[in-house]
Amino acid sequence: MQSIKTKLKVNNYQKTILAKHAGVARHAYNWGLATCITEYKSTKKRPSAVTLHKRLVAQVKSQNPWYYEVSKCAPQQALRDLERAFKNFLSIPQSGFPKFKKKGKKDSFYLEGSIQILQGNYIKLPRIGIVKTYEILPSVRIKNVTISKRAGDWYISFKYDLEPENSTPKQRDVIGVDVGISALATCSDGTVFASVKPYKQAKKRLTCYQRRVKKKEPGSKNRSKAVKKLAKAHKKVADIRADTLHKLTTWLAKNHSTIVIEDLNVSGMLKNHKLASAIADCGFYEFKRQLTYKCEWYGSKLVIADRFYPSSQLCSHCGHRQKMPLHKRTYECSNCGFTADRDFNAALNLENYVHQ
Repeated sequence: MQSIKTKLKVNNYQKTILAKHAGVARHAYNWGLATCITEYKSTKKRPSAVTLHKRLVAQVKSQNPWYYEVSKCAPQQALRDLERAFKNFLSIPQSGFPKFKKKGKKDSFYLEGSIQILQGNYIKLPRIGIVKTYEILPSVRIKNVTISKRAGDWYISFKYDLEPENSTPKQRDVIGVDVGISALATCSDGTVFASVKPYKQAKKRLTCYQRRVKKKEPGSKNRSKAVKKLAKAHKKVADIRADTLHKLTTWLAKNHSTIVIEDLNVSGMLKNHKLASAIADCGFYEFKRQLTYKCEWYGSKLVIADRFYPSSQLCSHCGHRQKMPLHKRTYECSNCGFTADRDFNAALNLENYVHQ
């Protein structure tokens, strides 16, 4: 399976009907959550998504005729999402109790049925009609889509079956990749990808926008405009980071047969308050996630070195191990005299990891 997410080019009428779908999905979710809480207090049981939908049709739809202005899939999926949220709360310790949804926060809804891609960048959706996208869509069969709102713009995402491709021609057999803060990635072939640090570059601008939001009157139109501007600035930071990581991981997976990276303890690294902001700005976890599925696409193999493998402390020339403080950026072997950049030496050790 492969997924795609792209921005929709919508007019005012389409914006209204999309907002109605998101509003109905949010109303159904909040109604279902309130019903579950009330019923559990009295009976110690929680109704299923099917039971909630039957009650929704009998009790809520008759009193709210605007439910019939949108697709029935939006409230149905909202109740399924609520049931999944309760299951996650009971089975996954990190998941909290389901919360009520608020207008303007992660607005989204689900559609299924007669969905068809037309003329490359047009897609036909039930109850909405033909919508244009900014990108050319693949000519595939679509069963369902999810439409979401982000920083004032609407996006559509869906999954489709991907035909297995032949592995791309490789330029190198094995490559070690050391990720870091000063350089996003240092490869064992000498290639260095600089860290763009989008949040650091936009920090002053984000602070200014945040201050403007704080000074506006709560509930006013000026505040909503300021919030939208702040959201667009944050979105730009996230898009720059994602674009950099996509280009890097695609190049690695396409051109190398075996890629060796470290199993970094990102959550533990973020506890270092002096480096937490810089580490989060690099997106180490996203780098690993993208590389995992792209290696499957392009016929490459991903090797993850053991978390306690001392790639920075070993000499890639003779194997001697010595302490390497974080401030020391050049590796100077006390045994054989080998000298190299700290990150490049670690990348060479990661390349040698597969031969051990």
